[in-house]
Amino acid sequence: MPLNLPDKLPAIELLKEENIFVIDNSRATQQDIRPLRIVILNLMPLKITTETDLIRLLSNTPLQLEISFMKIKSHTPKNTPIEHMKAFYEDFEKMRHEKYDGMIITGAPVELMDFEEVGYWDEIKDIFDWAQTHVTSTFYICWAAQAGLYHHYGVPKYSLKEKMFGVFRHTLNAPYHRIFRGFDDVFFVPHSRHTEVRREDILKVPELELLSESEESGVYMVMGRGGREFFVTGHSEYSPLTLDTEYRRDVSKGLPIEIPRNYYVNDDPDKGPLVRWRGHANLLFSNWLNYFVYQETPYNIEDIR
Repeated sequence: MPLNLPDKLPAIELLKEENIFVIDNSRATQQDIRPLRIVILNLMPLKITTETDLIRLLSNTPLQLEISFMKIKSHTPKNTPIEHMKAFYEDFEKMRHEKYDGMIITGAPVELMDFEEVGYWDEIKDIFDWAQTHVTSTFYICWAAQAGLYHHYGVPKYSLKEKMFGVFRHTLNAPYHRIFRGFDDVFFVPHSRHTEVRREDILKVPELELLSESEESGVYMVMGRGGREFFVTGHSEYSPLTLDTEYRRDVSKGLPIEIPRNYYVNDDPDKGPLVRWRGHANLLFSNWLNYFVYQETPYNIEDIR
């Protein structure tokens, strides 16, 4: 089934070139279906790239989804045209009385700051609290995962001696959990971060379940409230060239950066990446949408509590 996206969103034409079926609002209104309402709070600097990466994964499902984009009022993006933000994003204040079947909150380039030092921290906390009563299941990614774990459960984050940068092998602590249906015993996920949460802090919180981790990159996925919250420290949504773009950007700026681990063929940037995470990324988002959004959300969306 198609994704229902805002008219003229750049991702529509980009994904049509990949043979991904998307429709705009004007066509979706002719279908007599209650689509699942998904809201994305996109905190990443390159918003159009992140929109496209997430929509690509959300499209791989038989469910019809209605996608909306949320922004925070207390921050103005520097790397996305203001016209794009005005056309496709709404302030949280204008959306706070709405309810949604699912929500995705992305990472943000503020991880080396204490949470309380982030300029929009008060607004983010308000959104986190709002999501608990207005969204059936919320999917927190990277910095948002660390921030959500800290705000809701008091789990601290720690700075790393060097950036966790590359594609890492992960294992399942709960192999029969619905979120992992169809997963292999080991799977790969890109990471790109300077901070971490630690398993011993997760295990101290009885309301949390540590579902997956990696010997190299540590905690990967934590579940809260029986699946109404997923905290994911990696970037399964990354396209094949995202780590390459980040690496070459930092090299061009003269920043200290190592080659992303387990990423390039023979660790040679000139040979390009070896993509090993795309299949499980699609499974992850499909399972989340099916088992924790579609099968858990009430038909009357106003019944979400």
